Amino acid sequence: MAERITSRANPLMVHIRKLAASRSHRYETGEYLGDGTKLLEEALRWGAALAVVVHTEEAALPPLPPEVRQVEVPPDVMRSVSPMEAPQGVLFLARIPPMTPPETLPEGRYLALEGVQDPGNVGTIMRTADAFGADGLFLLPGCADLYNHKTIRSAMGAVFRLPVWSCGLEALRTLAEGAGLPLTGTALREDTVDVRGADLRRGIILLGSEGKGLSEAALSACGRTVRIPMRERCESLNVAAAAAALLWEGFRRQCSSRPDGEEPLSAFPGTFPAGEK
Repeated sequence: MAERITSRANPLMVHIRKLAASRSHRYETGEYLGDGTKLLEEALRWGAALAVVVHTEEAALPPLPPEVRQVEVPPDVMRSVSPMEAPQGVLFLARIPPMTPPETLPEGRYLALEGVQDPGNVGTIMRTADAFGADGLFLLPGCADLYNHKTIRSAMGAVFRLPVWSCGLEALRTLAEGAGLPLTGTALREDTVDVRGADLRRGIILLGSEGKGLSEAALSACGRTVRIPMRERCESLNVAAAAAALLWEGFRRQCSSRPDGEEPLSAFPGTFPAGEK
């Protein structure tokens, strides 16, 4: 049976509002906030460490493990704690997993972000990396919080599936060198090569911020830089769109290098929602 809370001043309700508003509170308490039944179902499917589920009476809940605290609230309380303009009637709290990178990096294809500040972009990039077979994502300093509710919502469940680590540039370079993986940046320099001529089936692709691109330190750490061909009249791509193009190129080459020439793919039932960056 779910317990029932009717006061907006209840400590749990105060805690939820702080989780939605404060990055420091999320990491001090080790919890983050998710919104919606679909996201809850994904969290359950992929084994997220759920702590609390808060819902209205009308909400349809999937079966919950017995150790998860279940709290029912009236609609006005849900509106007071939900970060969404139109709450779906379900919120959940989950524990933040460790984000320290492994001591050694397995062979594979990875993505790293430096200074990507928009939560929607980070979440969309994570979703794309998961779709195109990346083995993990590195968040360097200056990136949006992975556990911002906007990031989680944009990731559409990838936050529960794709390994994500937080580290600095030097740590990333050390990991790449230790694994023998090339570090590839995106830039427009004299020695930059067309991405169609670069093998991106293995290594780490490093993308910079929406406005400034990669820092000079990051570019210096890269063994090569690539560019995405486009019309001359277009200056650049949104960072999430650039990530999609680069990830697809590596995935396409990886598929074509298989003995049977094909990577098993799942059907995509939908497209990116309108308005995602």
